[in-house]
Amino acid sequence: MSFAAPGKNPDELFKAGEFKKADRGYAQILKKDPDNARANAQRGYIALLSNRFAEAEKFLTKAVGLAPDDRFSKEQLADVFVRQDQLSRAVPWLRAAGVEPYAKQYESVTGIPNEVRGAQSTRVPFTTLNPGPTIQASVNGAEPVTFGLDTGAPLAFTMETAEKAGLRAVATSKGRTSEEVITIYHGVVGSLRMGGIELRNVPVVWHDAEMPHPLGAAQPKGIIGTTIFYHFLTTLDFANQALILRRKTEAQRRKFRAEAERARAERLPLWLADTHIPYTLGSVNGHGPRVVGLDTGAEGAIQVGTDEKTAKLAGLRIDYDRPVTFSAMDKTYPFVAPTAGLGRAVSRNVYGLASQDSALNNRVGFETIGNFSQEFFKAFAVTFDYAGMNLYIAHK
Repeated sequence: MSFAAPGKNPDELFKAGEFKKADRGYAQILKKDPDNARANAQRGYIALLSNRFAEAEKFLTKAVGLAPDDRFSKEQLADVFVRQDQLSRAVPWLRAAGVEPYAKQYESVTGIPNEVRGAQSTRVPFTTLNPGPTIQASVNGAEPVTFGLDTGAPLAFTMETAEKAGLRAVATSKGRTSEEVITIYHGVVGSLRMGGIELRNVPVVWHDAEMPHPLGAAQPKGIIGTTIFYHFLTTLDFANQALILRRKTEAQRRKFRAEAERARAERLPLWLADTHIPYTLGSVNGHGPRVVGLDTGAEGAIQVGTDEKTAKLAGLRIDYDRPVTFSAMDKTYPFVAPTAGLGRAVSRNVYGLASQDSALNNRVGFETIGNFSQEFFKAFAVTFDYAGMNLYIAHK
């Protein structure tokens, strides 16, 4: 990948999403100063973005040893183990970082965390597509109910679903929707079945906030997100309206790669940050390629969301006369981008929203030029390969 070149400072390179170049810069620092806490932390974080777990563990462990007050690196080190389902190893790091609800949740898991049972692959049809795709899934062996699919979410239930499943909260935390602060309950569900595949001993959260749903229709009973998807080779086939889950075996991945090649699918890099938000490379109106988010459940089902600064760099006309207000703290303005694309997968006359600030960029530490939500993908099938860390997009 090649972006507009910032300075040679690795912090600047990292902020611009030039992860490989930034990593080389931090490596040069460590040659001269092996005990540089910042360089160790950043090399570990960059490795984690690409699920290079051994490398991430090595550098992050050294970083928190050198800088015991580095809470962010402790959280990333915990995530190294969470993503590998080594939850007991994540607990002390979450506790050290002050993330007690998740520490309690993970230490309460009995049996093999996220144990996959059933078929080698399964295809589950979408039951609706708007405002986001839904499927039927079964909780603890009960009759299947409607779940939304959202790559920007963990596994989350409604209060009703949790009660019917007999779940016990082992901890609580606070969260925020666009309208209110909510209480989030943390626990473990024994079984989640999607088509012919079942997951056992699955960490889950639940709350009483409203799930996205069409006007006049019942809300889904929960959301299935990336904390489930990254256990599989996961395809969201928007064009043919189905969720396809394949086990992450080499045989399944080899079979998929052959299918992707026949379909002439675009292959792009895939990164994972903030525990459950995927990223890749995209462009808006010719601005890019730069790092973009892939939160398909972004509010308003927008095609491309970006901040005001990026919208202006991309030459977009922002309609300040028609603000879209999700909350008192989140005012956005609409625009139409002539083009937006992920590699060769391009949409034209794309509706989007420009925000006055980009809080998530502050959280992950690198800049994005926007988020591509589910409306963008409706003509495509998008596959998340969290073993090879590639994103595949095929036009159907």
